[in-house]
Amino acid sequence: MASKQHKKQPLIVNQNALDLISCVLLIVTYSVKMGQISFRGALGYWLCTLVVSECLIWWGIVGSIINLAAVTVERYLKVVHPVWSKNKLRGWMVQSAMAFAWIGSLGYNVTLVLSTSVVLDGTCYAYAVWKSATARVVYFVWNVLSFYVVVLTIFVFCYWRILAVIRHQASVMATHNATGP
Repeated sequence: MASKQHKKQPLIVNQNALDLISCVLLIVTYSVKMGQISFRGALGYWLCTLVVSECLIWWGIVGSIINLAAVTVERYLKVVHPVWSKNKLRGWMVQSAMAFAWIGSLGYNVTLVLSTSVVLDGTCYAYAVWKSATARVVYFVWNVLSFYVVVLTIFVFCYWRILAVIRHQASVMATHNATGP
């Protein structure tokens, strides 16, 4: 029974994996931050950019946000459009969404931290060096739009439609089960 559930719920298993990796990396990151490290050489640079900057934590968090949106869309398709979902939704589509949550999040976070972080005199300055003030503002606006506005819009729309379908089905079932006076 449990193995069938895992095959039917791969996005939920992926969500748990993303949350677990975020928690583990949170412990690792703050353990490293508690030590007084002088960031010298290549190892110091990579510790700064990947660990101290919290890039790896955000890899899991952003991946989790992307995966939650995928779970929401999958649920929406299965409840609101069940016939289309059975006929058109394939396993490779779900697996692609899972891979995108991991790879897209990693690419996004590593690109950002590598372009905005620097080590000067053994001190880590993460997300501190921007090409211009405009680049910082554009990033901030894009980040808010993509990870808050768009994701919340997906949640509200999909779950509102799911709730409407469930209420409609419940009212139809209630009329079938009603007994006469």
